Amino acid sequence: MYCLFILFNDALFHRDRKTGTMIKLVGMMDSPYVRRVAISLELYGVEFESQPLSVFSTFEAFSRINPAVKAPTLILDNGVRLMDSSLILNYFEAQAAPERRLLPVAPDALANDLQTLGFILAAAEKAVQNVYEHHQRPLEKQHALWVERITTQLLAACREWNALLKTRPASADPDQVAVTSTVVWTFIQSMIPHVVNAADFREIQAAAESFESQAVFKKYPFN
Repeated sequence: MYCLFILFNDALFHRDRKTGTMIKLVGMMDSPYVRRVAISLELYGVEFESQPLSVFSTFEAFSRINPAVKAPTLILDNGVRLMDSSLILNYFEAQAAPERRLLPVAPDALANDLQTLGFILAAAEKAVQNVYEHHQRPLEKQHALWVERITTQLLAACREWNALLKTRPASADPDQVAVTSTVVWTFIQSMIPHVVNAADFREIQAAAESFESQAVFKKYPFN
């Protein structure tokens, strides 16, 4: 049974030997969601080709691949298109060999990690909304009450995220919480540092600095 599992993973996680087709990840590394998937695939041992298309500057080219123009989009070697970073990663986590899994299997440990990921991804969502308000929407069309609301939600999510990281045992080996925490924090501090003060979230900041120095994170830098 174990040998069959290895063969199954080898067939799915690498280039299709008959067609030469490779899994393609579509999207820019300035998206925390695209970068999250890229680094996770590397940790899973999945070979893939990066197609750095923008949902803004290359909208038409992206739409020919995925009419919804949603990053990340992952194209499997059989042509199936997956969207949403969490759904993409669920697909590969379900097939990963035990030593490559990025989430725990035990229910209590899994629930704890999913709780932390929930707050991180909530922060990511509100951070992206903040970026759109400050960088995409003209000043005269910005809604002050809406900006205030999403900023309140962003900071609340960051406080929960920071507190939850304090309860996690220190480890130099990146799991899904470490990957997601790092890429989201780097995005926030690169795009809206005036909104989220790094000094107020020392646990997140320290972890992100540590993991960003690792080769797998440097291979797919925020740009």
